[in-house]
Amino acid sequence: MHNRINILGTPVDDLTMEETLSLISSAIENKRNIHHTVVNAGKIVSMHENPELKESVVNADLINADGQAVVWASKLFGHPLKERVAGIDLMKNLVELAHKKNYKLFFFGAKEEVLKKLVDKYSQQYSADIIAGYRNGYFRKEDEAAIARQIADSKANILFVAITSPIKENFLYQNREILKNVNFTMGVGGSFDVEAGYVKRAPVWMQRSGLEWLFRVYQEPRRMFRRYLTGNWKFIKLVMKYKFGKA
Repeated sequence: MHNRINILGTPVDDLTMEETLSLISSAIENKRNIHHTVVNAGKIVSMHENPELKESVVNADLINADGQAVVWASKLFGHPLKERVAGIDLMKNLVELAHKKNYKLFFFGAKEEVLKKLVDKYSQQYSADIIAGYRNGYFRKEDEAAIARQIADSKANILFVAITSPIKENFLYQNREILKNVNFTMGVGGSFDVEAGYVKRAPVWMQRSGLEWLFRVYQEPRRMFRRYLTGNWKFIKLVMKYKFGKA
């Protein structure tokens, strides 16, 4: 068993990357289901403002700390997490694991050209045999159940959903019964764009120092500046409120 700690009202599992991968592999081998999600500073802020998103996140079976700010907050509150488990790194490790253990993957999200480039990349790097199916991330709300059934019918062991929050979290939670035969489901945000080569990821030193958000702002200043500036400030205020009882 592992510890689950509370950070600003959000449960987070105290796991390393290796421990997370071991749990997922065990679930697949034993034909169990894990509904996974990650949290970062921005998502925790959004959960305080969006009850539907909070319900979708806190009811996940496995919750990793994707953001370095969440790890820092855990230390400030006296319950330090072992490490950050970034969603994109978990996805990359799972693709490699799928190749080694003959698991099947379904990729859902992003633009069609991004998705096809990603699937082609993994098919060439590993094998087309790991691909159970894929679908772009453009759909109507009323199409969600049919998409979930398409994924379930593909016999995929692992589902990656590359759609913005809170859509991906709500999709996975609200369609969990249809997807119960998929052993592992997770949202991966913009990971398809990075892995397909359309967006660059921050250098490792920026990832480790908690400055990955700044690299995103540098690449897309108009879209990301307000989002990160506002989100980071609200997160700091939440931390101060919970730690010192000040708003």
